[in-house]
Amino acid sequence: MSQLSVDHLLGIKGLTREDIELIFSTADNFKGVINRPIKKVPSLRDITIANLFFENSTRTRLSFELAEKRLSADVVNFSASSSSVTKGETLVDTVKNILAMKVDMVVMRHPNPGAGVFLSKHIDATILNAGDGAHEHPTQALLDTYSIREKFGTVEGKKVVIVGDILHSRVALSNIYALQLLGAEVMVCGPSTLLPKFIHTLGVKVETNLRKALEWADVANMLRVQHERQDIKYFPSIREYTNMYGVDMELLNSLESDVTILHPGPINRGVEITSEVADSDKALILDQVENGVAVRMAVLYLLASKIKRE
Repeated sequence: MSQLSVDHLLGIKGLTREDIELIFSTADNFKGVINRPIKKVPSLRDITIANLFFENSTRTRLSFELAEKRLSADVVNFSASSSSVTKGETLVDTVKNILAMKVDMVVMRHPNPGAGVFLSKHIDATILNAGDGAHEHPTQALLDTYSIREKFGTVEGKKVVIVGDILHSRVALSNIYALQLLGAEVMVCGPSTLLPKFIHTLGVKVETNLRKALEWADVANMLRVQHERQDIKYFPSIREYTNMYGVDMELLNSLESDVTILHPGPINRGVEITSEVADSDKALILDQVENGVAVRMAVLYLLASKIKRE
């Protein structure tokens, strides 16, 4: 069996194109599993996985947990808000205590960029980054690009615009890396205050006019405004943001070509997209949710296959 080139999934930046294609072909197989009457396989029956979420999460945590249970892993869930972390325990001590319970893999979301990399150097377990600050969110980018591949047959040559709060988004950075690895053209679009100063160094097109961006694109990945990561006001009001960067059916229908809509969730309905767009056949949002479980199953399975058994 082919193997991943990495022992941890810390970000897309560490992956090769071959790694992503292996994850996708494995996800294809698992997609068949989760659509049959008996949705479990015994692939990870002897593996224990700890889900460590130091930041709130609903969709990503549930998706990982479902993926783990579909693979028959033993699952331990850990929420920082109800743990000794609030009493001052360090990240390494927290995880070492959990590893003393003989955990093989750790799925971690953390507010600090690089937390997964730091942990991988200090503990003997396989680390999966479920989002670290505004840095990376690799499995989200994998499921987004997998959904594009499923819709179009390939990601190569597709024009993808990422719209919204690029500055605070870990989804944007991981998507840029994944899309470029797979041969897509990438554009970012949003208010200039929400575009990072270094964005031009990533080899992406930059556009501040939404209509121009959508006229160019095959796919638009609509990001929500990350209010929880903003310490100052980056635009005058939500209403003004929606007027300039919100997508409704009237706008989509006025374009010369069809644009497929992605959204990593949670959706602020009526802000970045209307309910009508979110629930329309132009959007792949529910496909992304289903694909998220299959892609996370694939990543867990491929990384578990590299764990050295004593």
